[in-house]
Amino acid sequence: MITGLLFRDSIISAANNISNSRQAVDALNVFPVPDGDTGTNMSMTITAAAKEMATLADDCTIEEASSKCASALLRGARGNSGVILSLIFRGFSKGFRGLESAGAKDLANALKEGVDAAYKAVMKPTEGTILTVVRLASEAAQEMAKIQDDPLEVGFAALTAAKEALAKTPELLPVLKKAGVVDAGGQGLVLVFEGMESVWRNGVIVQPLDGSGVTPVSMPSKSTVANASDDIKFGYCSEFLIEKNDSAKEKDPLKLRAYLESIGDCVVVVDDSSIIKVHVHSNEPGNVIQAGLKYGQLINIKIDNMRYQHANADVGVKDGEKPVEPEVCEPENEYGFVAVCAGSGLEELFSDIGADTIVSGGQTMNPSTDDILSAIEKTPAKVVYVLPNNKNIIMAAEQAGPMAKDRDVRVLPTKTIPQGISAMLSFDETASADENQMNMISAFENVETAQVTFAARDSEVDGKPIKKGEIMGLCNGKIKFIGESVTDIAIKSTQKLFKKGEHSLITIIFGEGASEEDAEIVEEALSKKFGNDVEISIVNGNQPIYYFIISVE
Repeated sequence: MITGLLFRDSIISAANNISNSRQAVDALNVFPVPDGDTGTNMSMTITAAAKEMATLADDCTIEEASSKCASALLRGARGNSGVILSLIFRGFSKGFRGLESAGAKDLANALKEGVDAAYKAVMKPTEGTILTVVRLASEAAQEMAKIQDDPLEVGFAALTAAKEALAKTPELLPVLKKAGVVDAGGQGLVLVFEGMESVWRNGVIVQPLDGSGVTPVSMPSKSTVANASDDIKFGYCSEFLIEKNDSAKEKDPLKLRAYLESIGDCVVVVDDSSIIKVHVHSNEPGNVIQAGLKYGQLINIKIDNMRYQHANADVGVKDGEKPVEPEVCEPENEYGFVAVCAGSGLEELFSDIGADTIVSGGQTMNPSTDDILSAIEKTPAKVVYVLPNNKNIIMAAEQAGPMAKDRDVRVLPTKTIPQGISAMLSFDETASADENQMNMISAFENVETAQVTFAARDSEVDGKPIKKGEIMGLCNGKIKFIGESVTDIAIKSTQKLFKKGEHSLITIIFGEGASEEDAEIVEEALSKKFGNDVEISIVNGNQPIYYFIISVE
């Protein structure tokens, strides 16, 4: 049987295993555009769960372990691959509901639940990806459960099938075959399953190669923790900084240390040139504060009731530590916006046109579901429109929406920054939520986007070789131009998209690695080409990765 303890340790092992091979999985990405990278996203996603799992008691049930895992994975999910991974393990949570431990049929059913959830979430499932790998693994598990009552054998059958399916992904996706690689998401899933298998079959947690992984902490049972509060001698943890004052009554921090040691323990008094850092456990926090005030002004004051924390916290909450509740604003306004972007200029632009909350992220920096959820709950509106502005963030945003409290969340599937800007500019405060949603989608779907960046790896697109470091021009996400000059590629990409009689507005957003002078060169060339048919504006987005993001409308 698979116990909660076994499941807990297997998730930690899985996180360490994929983390060890994260860069190798990243390297399987065949598209040369710098992105969040599959290995990194999947590793960060399951590591978020592993950290939560490490706090579980040894006597936890499989229901408790799988539920906590699913919740943490969902909140920590980054990128499409991370979201799909979280959905697979949401199936485990459903399949193990109400169970102390899991048998063969329970495991097979849990895996099938995960497959169903993952396929439902993807609008157009593509075979030859992580979806294929997990589906065939599930089918093998189902067949094994019919003839074998040992869940470990079912798990091994699933892993074997996953490996076989992974090896065949190049036959299903020509782009993989051409590049001579397997699917990155499928490889990530196999690494996760291998990490779990190491615990289930051999009782060995895969260790992190760099020493930065997650380690289980063999937590005591809940009852033990609850009783531990009785053993706490000093119940209040006090921490603060003292800004020294020349006119203060006391000058010598040694006197402060001596006093604190007389009324408590775990005393830390660190004297710096301008501040004194104080930490102490005592039963008299008021006296601690009064003593500190003799030395100057107090800042960053934190007082925790450790007895209360021990009596009410989940197992694994550390001494003096408490979970931070996300900020939730009351939905006072009718409408609000959350926008995802990277770059100080873009953040300012979205704020100027009405975005209430900005999530920092984008290409190479995919925010987690929890990041987006926090932004939604910080937005003081009844109806919140979310603009992911990147195709690899849309799924995480869609997962965050239903988790928000007291809000009607509408995710607009914007894939680029210009699409997000266009959507916001078409918003009509007098229209209904549904009308606005339709109008904004219609507006951004008519936006053409050119992007200029560099090749992150050697690759081949449409039979043309691309060398790492070369400049690429993307037209609506497809690589159309390769060269050495950033401005030349920007001009060519924009000209490719602009249609006389259909378009009249071009916005040039320049980022890191490009200058305003570069933008003016592009502007001059386009003005010369299109004359009075076009209005051109320049914006300093200061965005990373993309030298230029150019909208054609």
